[in-house]
Amino acid sequence: MQRAKLLEGRVVAAGLHQRTKARVAELRRRGVEPAVTFFRVGEDPASELYVRMKEKRAKDLGILSEVIAMPSSTTERELLTRLEEKNRDSRIHGILVQMPLPRQIRTEAVCQTIDPSKDIDGFHPINAGKLLLGDPSGFPPCTPAGICEIFRHYGLVTAGAEVVILGRSNIVGKPLAALLLAKGPQGDASVTVLHSQSRHIPEHCRRADFLIAALGKAEFVRGDMIKAGAVVVDVGVTRLLDSSLPGESRIVGDVHFSEACQVAGWLTPNPGGVGPMTIAMLLANTVKAAERSAGCGAD
Repeated sequence: MQRAKLLEGRVVAAGLHQRTKARVAELRRRGVEPAVTFFRVGEDPASELYVRMKEKRAKDLGILSEVIAMPSSTTERELLTRLEEKNRDSRIHGILVQMPLPRQIRTEAVCQTIDPSKDIDGFHPINAGKLLLGDPSGFPPCTPAGICEIFRHYGLVTAGAEVVILGRSNIVGKPLAALLLAKGPQGDASVTVLHSQSRHIPEHCRRADFLIAALGKAEFVRGDMIKAGAVVVDVGVTRLLDSSLPGESRIVGDVHFSEACQVAGWLTPNPGGVGPMTIAMLLANTVKAAERSAGCGAD
């Protein structure tokens, strides 16, 4: 019985980190110190962990980093004021605001306030517009860009392929569709985006050469929804109670891994697949922003 080959995001991310580290060293030789500011609002444990991981990896690569932690009572105006300060600070090349935010702060207001040239998350409307227009001068969102980097690393060509994306979020589904529609070996695909109102979802999935699940429903994609030999990418992360270990939990994705292994040709593990790529692309974007700021011709 067929067993899928794994798309090891950790391996791809490690290679990207090495290239990023070399670019940091070159910038330092030119007298430029790449720097990033991470904002965290509130005391959400998951947000604290994610920011700590990003900060540690940035320091490992030689990127200067700072974390601005603000209380959950922070007003929208207070946060926007701090963002505007960092926009004006020429020493800072990248800005990231960790999501989710407290309910009194509008995500769209935050995304619109960050200087597009420092928007390493790729959520500013200008960067979103550039992505749709195929303009490489913008920053694409990190998770979709990371998925395309995985395809590139493993030599998986989407040109002419049927791609089905489960989920239409502004963070993954929509920007990934734009990237896969663009001209190039990791583009030129025929893309279908499915969502909560879509009909006949299993039938759509079964015709996909590339199936990307990013809808946040634990183990939604079963083996009988996958085309034999397809490339399957699992973006979802859900923590479930482990019935075999009372009081313990386990992390699963949107794809039922053991069933998918028997059908798919290629499959991302979860964890260890897409997740490491998000941080890797984020820090690569930070260095790209620093290179552009220094006029190094990064693109």
